[in-house]
Amino acid sequence: MWPPRRGCVLRWLGQRICRRTTFLFALFWFGFWVFLNGLVFVHRTIFSDFCTDDKSKQVLQRVCEDYRQGVLTGDLCEDLCVARQVAYKRCLYYENGKKVIEAEWRGVPVVLKSKLENFSSYESFSLLEYQDAPELSPMDIVFYATLEIKNSLGLEVRNASVPRLWSQRLRERGRPYSRAELASLWSLLQQEEYTFFKVLQDLSRHVVKVLGSCGHFYAVEYLIAGHAWDQNLFSLEDLGGPRGPGADAPPSPGRGGVTERDMVHRIALSFLHMVRHFENDFSHRLHLCDIKPENFAIRQDLTVVAIDVDMAFFEPKMRDILEQNCTSDDDCNFFDCISKCDTNKNKCGSRRINSNLQVICDKIFRHWFSPTLLGARAGLPLQVALQRAVQDCAETAGGEDAEFNQAIQHRLLSLLTQLLQDSPGQRTGQGDTEGRYHAALNL
Repeated sequence: MWPPRRGCVLRWLGQRICRRTTFLFALFWFGFWVFLNGLVFVHRTIFSDFCTDDKSKQVLQRVCEDYRQGVLTGDLCEDLCVARQVAYKRCLYYENGKKVIEAEWRGVPVVLKSKLENFSSYESFSLLEYQDAPELSPMDIVFYATLEIKNSLGLEVRNASVPRLWSQRLRERGRPYSRAELASLWSLLQQEEYTFFKVLQDLSRHVVKVLGSCGHFYAVEYLIAGHAWDQNLFSLEDLGGPRGPGADAPPSPGRGGVTERDMVHRIALSFLHMVRHFENDFSHRLHLCDIKPENFAIRQDLTVVAIDVDMAFFEPKMRDILEQNCTSDDDCNFFDCISKCDTNKNKCGSRRINSNLQVICDKIFRHWFSPTLLGARAGLPLQVALQRAVQDCAETAGGEDAEFNQAIQHRLLSLLTQLLQDSPGQRTGQGDTEGRYHAALNL
């Protein structure tokens, strides 16, 4: 009887081992499948957003294909797609479809930008969906553009100012607008940053200039952007690089007695003028909700320029953004723009309680005028007074206190001006620079 029973046991063990092996093999393949799918997901969500030259060039090639087919147009298209006067340099930024490319247009450095990489990703102009759509007069286009600007910026825009968006030449020409022109203009107006730049570039020296466009891509001037890792936040030695026609000669460090600290003081003065300009010179206060060195640049004359305004809002839209449901003050922080929570109503206040100046003092001026960076100069009377002023500015909320804002601005302005006047390298020519600043504010 033992041999049959022993054989039965062996068969039973063999079947168990076989089933277990099969189970482990299936589990291995399932785990391997999950791993492969995970790699594909990571590639699609992370690596696909890498800023590569090949992908950037393909995007521009698609723009040119649409131009040749008559889908889009613009004053940049001929040079980009036919004359080859636009030379690709490198990809600067790519995330969630937003594309930023460095290039040269007829030898002048420019930056090409678009909120979405494909022209077809933008909503089409509704009237163009009909084959027998009526021809639109310039005033019709002014009307539709005004509505889009109001929706984008939250502003009431006068019709008289809107034609600047596409130049006086287009408005006064005799022939009607083509479908490609209307479609291109509409794709640009859907980009809040483009609209912001175009509306303000004739009113402010503190926003980047739009130089041209092709379809949904627009070209802006190339400027020296800030970097948090740079000791001075801006690469001052790069100011001696290529410049566009008519640009002022830069006050390079070491040239004519000008030091890096002199340049930092002049840039700080420009920040103060920009703050005052954005608060007082428009019909509504302009709020900057993402203040960091990378979102600003400096021109050759050391004027501070806002180059990324995705988080810039005029007062009416700022109130709509802040007025949200809340349970504590932490729920009322919208990046650098904050308000307070009314716990009785569980609603954030619509008014911002901090200010552009307070955030600039905290994120930029603290770094510039810290004892660590100043070294032996940190103990000088003017430097000590400036450090105290910056500390008071950064630690005291003054969003609703106009008198405090004016007092701290005047205090910082006086100290920085005195430091420049006491510097041998700035005793000549400083008056002209200050004059240019004040002229920019008298709009």
